[in-house]
Amino acid sequence: MHIAEGFLPAPIWIGGYACTGLATWFSLYQIHQQQDPTQGIPKASLLTAAFFVASSIYIPIPPASVHLVLNGLLGVILGYYAFPAILIGLFFQAVVFGHGGLSTLGINAAMMGLPALLAYQIFRLHTPLSSWFSERQALGISAFLGGSLGLGLAVLIFYRVVLTTIPSGFESDSEQVALWTLIIAHVPIIILEGVFTSLVVLFLHRIKPELLPLGR
Repeated sequence: MHIAEGFLPAPIWIGGYACTGLATWFSLYQIHQQQDPTQGIPKASLLTAAFFVASSIYIPIPPASVHLVLNGLLGVILGYYAFPAILIGLFFQAVVFGHGGLSTLGINAAMMGLPALLAYQIFRLHTPLSSWFSERQALGISAFLGGSLGLGLAVLIFYRVVLTTIPSGFESDSEQVALWTLIIAHVPIIILEGVFTSLVVLFLHRIKPELLPLGR
């Protein structure tokens, strides 16, 4: 789910870089407000590698084939480190796998990174949820919502950006059908990533809770 090189007009991909620049600055600012800004770097490096590899794991869902994204997972576990991690991962995906491109790196980073930051905020709802559920249930629910909505929002942004920038030489109706097919194909992946994020969070909470951004 990457926007390909050369597909977008210049104003759009330039705007994407501007949005990514602002989001990167905001994320780094929030990171530097922490007591030890370097503490999360090893964890961020590990999950950046996981994000990079995930794009090579394709899952056939007829009539399409989709791959894991894990942006919601990164948002839930990394917090504000997620956006820089996704930006770096997308850069290497473009260079190594040819997914996306350098001109569309900004818009792709915004498309996946901003929902990751939202996923982190959703995960933080585990605190108020613990008033109605047990701690583990609250963590599992908020992690599922963060993991699934992170990818779901990225898919919707992808659809909207591509739909509004379809070149004049393409058949608009055919492209809309193809885009809707792609969205429907991602629904099982959205649920899968929500479940996977929930399982990872519950596992980490049991064996090493300090790896989770709890109480920040």
